[in-house]
Amino acid sequence: MMKRLLGLLLVCLLFLSSCAPQSPQGGKSPNSGLGLAALGLVNLILSPIQIAAGVLQGIASVPFYLNMNPEQINAGLIAANAKVTLDDTYESAYGKRISAVPQTGDTGEVFRRMKHASEYFQKVLTRYGVKDAGHYFLTSIDTANNQGYTLFAVIYRPSDSVTVIDKYDGKTVRTFTREDRLYYEPFARDAQGRPLDTVIDWAGLARDFYATQKAQAVLITMAANAVVNEKRSLDYWDIENRWIAGEFEAIVEQRMNSVKNKMKL
Repeated sequence: MMKRLLGLLLVCLLFLSSCAPQSPQGGKSPNSGLGLAALGLVNLILSPIQIAAGVLQGIASVPFYLNMNPEQINAGLIAANAKVTLDDTYESAYGKRISAVPQTGDTGEVFRRMKHASEYFQKVLTRYGVKDAGHYFLTSIDTANNQGYTLFAVIYRPSDSVTVIDKYDGKTVRTFTREDRLYYEPFARDAQGRPLDTVIDWAGLARDFYATQKAQAVLITMAANAVVNEKRSLDYWDIENRWIAGEFEAIVEQRMNSVKNKMKL
């Protein structure tokens, strides 16, 4: 009888472990680490005032919308008088009106490279009427991807190719075009020391926070609003240096807490 009870207990434990939340990208689960529960965002539905504050915080506000469906987010953006709505992004980038998008926000178009993310982003800016829309990019620093975090930046870059000094070894001169993965990293100066990229906005995000198309659509929407609102992020280059040096978790936590306070959550 005791053996049967122990066996039943073991089966129950195995079942419960199989039901535990798993990270879709190999990073931390949204219910652990710097996930939604840790941020106090579980079941959070934002008011228009909070959404308006989130728009001002730019792409760092993405995690705070994840418990809302696309129509709720879009209605909040309209009520907050956002210049670019989620409906604008789905229609411009994915060819879908928000009324035709499922509650998951998934229409089968998830970007995995910043080249593709930038192409979606530029479509939204072009539809809005931004001058030189093709020179705004979504970029990423991927040095902490294996640890579950990515540093994103929205930049303006005037050239289709760049010749820069490798930011990781500090000496090798490299040339990148739009077809190269490393073209989609920010660069403060070119190899001649001349100013290159203007950073509009930035955010360090846990990878679970941008794994879905809904989250990516919100990211693109907030990035587009940052551009049309003429946002600038002069602190980015120091943040990038700290990120590459390994301070990514501290940067993410500080940024998330700052946004949470600004949104009064």
